[in-house]
Amino acid sequence: MELQLIEIYAPEQFNYKDELLEKFSFVSHWISHQEDQKLHIQILVEKEDSEEILNYLEKAAYDEHNEFDAMLYSIKAYIPSKYNEKNTPDDDQEQFERASKHELYSIVDSSSKIDFSFSWFTIFAALVAAVGVFQNRPALVIGANIIDPSIRPIIGISFASVLGEGKLVRQSITTALFGLFIPIAIAASFGYLFPLPLTSNEFISQTNVHLIDLIVAVSAGAAGSLSFVKRSQGQLVGVMVSLAVLPPAVVLGMMLGAAHWNGAIMPFLLLVININAILLSAILVFWLSGIKPANWAEIQEASTSRKNSLLFTGLIGLILIITVLIL
Repeated sequence: MELQLIEIYAPEQFNYKDELLEKFSFVSHWISHQEDQKLHIQILVEKEDSEEILNYLEKAAYDEHNEFDAMLYSIKAYIPSKYNEKNTPDDDQEQFERASKHELYSIVDSSSKIDFSFSWFTIFAALVAAVGVFQNRPALVIGANIIDPSIRPIIGISFASVLGEGKLVRQSITTALFGLFIPIAIAASFGYLFPLPLTSNEFISQTNVHLIDLIVAVSAGAAGSLSFVKRSQGQLVGVMVSLAVLPPAVVLGMMLGAAHWNGAIMPFLLLVININAILLSAILVFWLSGIKPANWAEIQEASTSRKNSLLFTGLIGLILIITVLIL
């Protein structure tokens, strides 16, 4: 059982017993009164119950203009007293457990920004991948994908699209494009300075596009987004997503640096196909896992955004498939 603590600062007149304790499941709770006419409420819940409470608080603050401050913490250990008050119904029915929308939003918001660590990890990953492709060393290519952070903004685009968060979508797209520009630019310098590694299997494999590659990209996107919503240790899943993005970006950069414009078409198609498939599968996973806003108006906006995202990625995917079949 994974526990989380919801800490709430609410107006003094807030009827927490009827509004929270009677409506929602919890493991334990603690109440104190602050000097600034605020209630300090701490509710210990099981992970799958936190989103329902946070959605309620978000909606209550929106509808009634109450001043709620809420924070969510992960709890590593809990030792209950014998007087512990528990309000968790006995339900043995297995259910899909995932992190709350609010926790995931916070992670996407912070990880889809261009910062020092994202920039340097992307540079290091691009350098290692370029050397791996040149020397035909699969271990180096895989190692580069371990440190490549490209999964974060790509997953962020799909997550923000499902919620209809236009600002977060734009932020994630900007970071994703920056994360693609770096390996392409670094690989272009390799292609300009050195002869293309035409005998390298790592190079050749990115110059052929097969429709079966779609299965890999869709699976990678679905697995990456599923590990994200469950907040599991998805490092190896991140490697899977990066393998669909970083190598074709590196080979594309090498082709551009060597001025092989015709040769750049195939790695470009492979890169776009893989990214589009990852976005499409991630949007579907987030949608099916029940991620949506709490307020009615935002739900309508998110529904439109999700449909448009699915339509756009599906249409682009269809065009790309037809292009591959023609070529």
